[in-house]
Amino acid sequence: MNEIRLLALPGDGVGPEVTAESLRVLDWFRDRRKLGVSVTERKFGRASWQEYGSLMPDETWDAIHDADAILFGATHSMDLGDVPEEERKKGSLLRVRKSLDLFANLRPIKAQPALGAATPLKPEVVAGVDLVIVRELTAGMYFGTPRGVEILADGTRRGVNTHSYTEHEIARVARASFQLARGRKNHLTSVAKDNVMEAGALWREVVNEVHAAEFPDVRLDHIIADNFALQIVRRPRTFDVVVTDNLFGDIFSDLAGSVLGSLGMLPSASLSAVDANGKRHALYEPVHGAAPDIAGQGIANPLGSILSVVLMLRESFGLPAEAARLDSAVAEALALGARTPDIAGPGEEAGTARAMGDAVIAALDRSLARA
Repeated sequence: MNEIRLLALPGDGVGPEVTAESLRVLDWFRDRRKLGVSVTERKFGRASWQEYGSLMPDETWDAIHDADAILFGATHSMDLGDVPEEERKKGSLLRVRKSLDLFANLRPIKAQPALGAATPLKPEVVAGVDLVIVRELTAGMYFGTPRGVEILADGTRRGVNTHSYTEHEIARVARASFQLARGRKNHLTSVAKDNVMEAGALWREVVNEVHAAEFPDVRLDHIIADNFALQIVRRPRTFDVVVTDNLFGDIFSDLAGSVLGSLGMLPSASLSAVDANGKRHALYEPVHGAAPDIAGQGIANPLGSILSVVLMLRESFGLPAEAARLDSAVAEALALGARTPDIAGPGEEAGTARAMGDAVIAALDRSLARA
C-alpha cells in the first residue's frame, strides 16, 4: 500500500503524554509489521500559541489538509483568555472538523472484562457490551446560527445557541450508520428528542426515509433521548450501532463510558465522506479532554488514544487484522494488571502512561511470538 501521511497534533494538557504512547505503538507497527506511515508533528492549542505565536499558522493548516490521517491529543479551550477572540476562532478544533467535513464521529464502547472493579455498573449489566455511538459532528447545536451572547434592552445578557439540521446533514450520517450496522449485527438505534423539538422530528423522518429507501434489511429502532440516557446504563448490551446528533452524541458517549469506568478508555474516529478517488479525511482522538489537573504528572491513561489507533488501522490503513492485533494487546495488558490511576481498583497498583504503553507493546511482541 502507499505510505500514509500521518499528522500528529498532541495539543495541550495530557494530550502530549497520551499521544506519545500512541506514536510508540505506531512505531512498533512500522518496525515490526512494515506499516507504511510517515509522521509529521505540529503544535496545537496553547502549545501552538506559545511556540508559533498563532493558534493556527498557515503551515499547520496546510498540514491538516494534506494529511491522510490526523492523530489528535487534547486541547484545553478554556485556557485561552489572553488570546485574541479572532485567533481563538481560527485555531479551534470545531473549525478543523468543519473544514475537513468530518461529519461521522465513531465512538466505540466495548467492555473490558479485566476492568470489572473500575465500572460503577453491575457486572451482569456490563458483560458483553460492544456498541458504537455515531455522533453527527459538523452541524447541530455546536455550529447553528445565530449564536453568541447579546445584551438585552434592560441591560441583562442572553446566551443563544441554535439547534439546526438540514435533511442532507441527517441523511448522510444516517446512511453511514446503516452501513456500519450492516457490517455488525444489522441493528441501528436512532436517538433524538422528536417529541418536542422540530429538528428532532425531522431527524426521525429522514432516518426513516433512508431506511425505507436503502436499508430495509437493517433493523431500525427509535428512542427518545431522555429515555436513552436511562437505558444506556440500564441495558447497554441491547444496543449495537446508535446514531444521534452532535450534542446528544457528545453527552451520551461520555455517559456510556461508565461501562469502562473512565473517559480515559474511550477512543474515537471522525470521518469525512469518501471522495471520487477513494480518499477521505480522518481524525483520531481519545474522547477525554486535556485534564489540566493531572497534566505533567505522567499518569494519564493513554488507552483512549491507543485504541484510537485501532480505529486508524482499520479505517485509514485498511488493515483489520492489525487493528484486531492491537485491540487484543490492549485487552491482554489489562488482563495482566496494567493500570493507570483512573482504572485502578482497590488493591491494584496504578502505574504511569509510559508503563501502560510498555505493557501494550509487550503484548504486541508476544502476539508475534505466538504466530
